[in-house]
Amino acid sequence: MIVSFSVSNFRSFSTEETLSLVASKRLSGTHQEHTASIPDSDERVLRTAVIYGANGAGKSNLFKALQYLRRMALEPQKKDGGTGREAFRLGETAKDPSSFDLQFIADGKLYRFGLKVNDQRVTEEWLVRVVKGRERLIYERITDQNGKVTVEKQGLRASGEKVVALATVGGLQNQSFLATAFANLQPSELGEDLRLVAMWFSGDLLMIAPDSKLRVLSQILAKDQSLRTFAGDFLKSSSTGIDHLDVLEREITEEDIRKTLPENLAADLAGMEDESAAVFSVGQDEYLVERVQDKHRYYRVTVQAAHDGPANAPVPLEIAEESDGTRRLLELIPALYDLRNRDATYFVDEIDRSMHPLLVWKFIQFFLNSCTNANRQLIVTTHESNLLDLDLLRRDEIWFAEKDPNGATRLYSMVDFKVRKDHEIRKHYLQGRFGAVPFLGNVDRLLETENSPE
Repeated sequence: MIVSFSVSNFRSFSTEETLSLVASKRLSGTHQEHTASIPDSDERVLRTAVIYGANGAGKSNLFKALQYLRRMALEPQKKDGGTGREAFRLGETAKDPSSFDLQFIADGKLYRFGLKVNDQRVTEEWLVRVVKGRERLIYERITDQNGKVTVEKQGLRASGEKVVALATVGGLQNQSFLATAFANLQPSELGEDLRLVAMWFSGDLLMIAPDSKLRVLSQILAKDQSLRTFAGDFLKSSSTGIDHLDVLEREITEEDIRKTLPENLAADLAGMEDESAAVFSVGQDEYLVERVQDKHRYYRVTVQAAHDGPANAPVPLEIAEESDGTRRLLELIPALYDLRNRDATYFVDEIDRSMHPLLVWKFIQFFLNSCTNANRQLIVTTHESNLLDLDLLRRDEIWFAEKDPNGATRLYSMVDFKVRKDHEIRKHYLQGRFGAVPFLGNVDRLLETENSPE
């Protein structure tokens, strides 16, 4: 679970801004079931955060900042390829380092991982474990102006000889030490702390962008009957007109594959030597290629949604024929299913994309009511004002992103405002009391100008 995330000098963030999911003690009597304990602490962490903001206010940039940190934590970089950071460009700080600091819970332990990067290199990196408010340094990395990487490895000695040897080498100047270790060693060779942190980033932090497509969704639904049943039931209860889901595999020819795929990908598949399988997507379609006994077999895999037809006879429609909202919901349902079954954090950008307001409200409520085990968390960005409901959310679960006069994003919580429990906060938000809404006065003046006589 994410406890806090701070970012500076990245995209629309100039000076440091922090999303803190530490539950406010002032609200300890409100929706206590929305919180989980922070290890070795008397504080608690929120299981949900809903982030509002006008178009262009920067709420999606918070998503992209965390996405960037995740990529830097896990993925090897090309030598001398730079860091790919995007500095804030509306001030005088573009050449200063960008900073990212994430505090999170992995396997019941509280960690802080962070980076400072410029265009060419990771200038600083740190990993600490927090116990009873005190930080125990696991490693700290510094890159000097000549690109030499030095890793303070005192806290890594318990991780084993291979980790210490990697720390002595240091790694690429534009690559995090965590990514270097993750790429070069097996999980069992990383030692407990590095293994838990790397596995949390790779498996327990899931990020869904507005245009994300769940890769091999058809294959996942085909292999997991329980998920397929859950998804069908959720779609049915959401008044989509769908009764249940089916997954069909239809064998096709190699010629069909070659007509569908780019030439280089088709050649790669034809060159498969081991007895194995490959799954790939093209548009809304998914394909399965199996190699068995020196022969390839090709399948088109489709999800079909059964609708009630005449005389209650089911009428199957492919998912590609469903509405954008239904397809978006189907892409999100596996997150709910996953959160019901294991600890994870999902960050969904623009959850309301193509979805009805009441359905977004129900999605959040379903998570809060059914995914009740401690370390399961859902963070979303949205414009959907129907979620501004104190029967649904705590005030500290509601956050706002707004641009200041210099074009920089500021983050703040509804806890910063005095709000009576009986107030209709949705109405106050739309009236601009909390900020983070578009100022439309200029549009009105534009209309007056266009309608004025010449």
